[in-house]
Amino acid sequence: MTSYYTEEELREFGFAELGEHVQISRKTSIYGASRMRIGNHVRIDDFCVLSGTITFGNYVHVAVMTALFGGTAGITFEDFSAISSRCAVYATTDDYSGAYMTNPTVPEKFTNVIDAPVRIGKHAIIGTGSTILQGVTIAEGCALSAMTLAVKDTKPWGIYMGYQCIRVKERSQELLKLDISELTGD
Repeated sequence: MTSYYTEEELREFGFAELGEHVQISRKTSIYGASRMRIGNHVRIDDFCVLSGTITFGNYVHVAVMTALFGGTAGITFEDFSAISSRCAVYATTDDYSGAYMTNPTVPEKFTNVIDAPVRIGKHAIIGTGSTILQGVTIAEGCALSAMTLAVKDTKPWGIYMGYQCIRVKERSQELLKLDISELTGD
């Protein structure tokens, strides 16, 4: 037995779409596979949690112990994006104002769940321990340094860091603008 599910085993999950050369660790928890779309050359490592509506483009990597909570609004990872270990992405959250109760064991009529889509742009990379909250777009080519809290959209090709997600410098675009055909030789 390998560390990753076989193609046949992956098909049995009932994903909405499943590309080729997909590697998902047997230690990944998957909730709502029918709402997940997975492109080609995607790898998801040990102890990740995938929940709700999630779309993975091509050549996407999700590192160990990352949690993706797509809810109904969804999380989208565009081509060549990557997220490092111990990260969390939330497209859904409870209302913490005090006007409602929180947690999934409380009857729905007493809660107010807020959903807003999250997008991780092409060539974006998310550093270890980072958190991205609902409604945020990490623009094309952006890099979030370790432990960044993203509560607002970023602008393309910047390097961001910290709990205020501040742009600290520009990111080179040259190597990252390769076409998929250049990478695969197709």
